[in-house]
Amino acid sequence: MSNEIEAIKDPGLPAHVHRRADTDPKAAKKAERQVAILFILSALGTVTMIGSYIFIPQDVFIFFPVLGNTNAHQLFLGLGMAASLFFIGMGAIHWAKTLMPDEEVVIQRHEFRSPDEDREDFVATAKAGAAAAGLGRRSLIKRSLGLSLGLAGLSPLILLRDLGPLPKDELSKTSWKAGTRLVTDPGDRPIRAEDLEVGAVAQTLPEITKGAERALSDIGKDAVLLIRLRPEEFNLDAERLSWTHEGIIAFSKICSHMGCAVALYEQQTKHLLCPCHQSTFDVTRAAKVIFGPAARPLPQLAITVDSEGYLVAKQPFTEPVGPSFWERSS
Repeated sequence: MSNEIEAIKDPGLPAHVHRRADTDPKAAKKAERQVAILFILSALGTVTMIGSYIFIPQDVFIFFPVLGNTNAHQLFLGLGMAASLFFIGMGAIHWAKTLMPDEEVVIQRHEFRSPDEDREDFVATAKAGAAAAGLGRRSLIKRSLGLSLGLAGLSPLILLRDLGPLPKDELSKTSWKAGTRLVTDPGDRPIRAEDLEVGAVAQTLPEITKGAERALSDIGKDAVLLIRLRPEEFNLDAERLSWTHEGIIAFSKICSHMGCAVALYEQQTKHLLCPCHQSTFDVTRAAKVIFGPAARPLPQLAITVDSEGYLVAKQPFTEPVGPSFWERSS
C-alpha cells in the first residue's frame, strides 16, 4: 500500500475565498515587504536590548512619561526585549495570514510503514514544505527572518552575564585561619572550653579586628557550630579526633545540600538537622550524612586552645563549605 499522504479537496467544504495576495502580485509583494519590516523591527529591538546592556550604566536615571524617574538601563533593556519578541511574532503571524497557503484540504491517511526509502524522502519532503511556505521564492522574508532569529538567539547569552562574575575560588575561602579565635554570635566574646557543658551547642564566628565591620557575605560562609560531647562518644579516626578539644567539635553551619543553616541539634541522638530539607548529620561520626538529600558531611573545623585558654582554629577549613558547585573537587 502506498505511504504517500494525499491532499484532496472535500466537496463538502464551502468555496475557497482567495486573498488579494493570492491573485495580485503587487499585493503579495507588499505583504512580503510588511513581513520583512516586522522582522527588521524585531532585530532592531534586539540590538537596542544588547546596546542598553553594554553601554548604559546601571545608575543612570531619566524621566519617562507615565513611569516618572526611571532607571534607563532597565527601561531600554526591557523595551528592547519586548520589541524583539513582539515584532518577530507579529511578522510570523502576518506571513501566515497573507502569504502562506491557506486552502482547505482533507488529508487521506494510509497505513503507515517505515521502509528504508522513506528516510531518503525526508529531505525532499522538508524542501517541499519550505517551498509551500514560500521561503524559496521570498528571499526578502528569508533574509530578514534569519537576521531577526539570529540576533534574538544572542539574547540569552547576553543576559547570562547578569548572573554575576564567575566565583573562581571565592567559594573555597572563609575568614578562618590558624590561630583565629572563635567568638560568640552575637556578642563577639571569645570562648573558653569550660564555657560549654556536655550537650551544649554554640554558634560562633571568627574574631575580627576591633572597629572592623563583618561583611554579610562572610557571615554566610564563616558560621560554625560548636558541640560538646564526652570524648568517648566520638567514633572518629585519629586525624579527625585530633581536630577536637576535650570533647568539643566544630562544624560549618552551612548545609552541604542547598546552603541552608543547620540549626537543630538532637541532644539524645547527637544528630544535627537541616530544617530546609531534613538532611541529618551524625555528630559522633564527623557529621556523616545519615538521612536526606545532602551528599557530603558538614566540613569540620580543626580547633585547639591558645595560650590564654581560648578556643582557636588550628587551620582553615580543608574543603569548601556550603553546597556543591561546578568547580568543586571534593
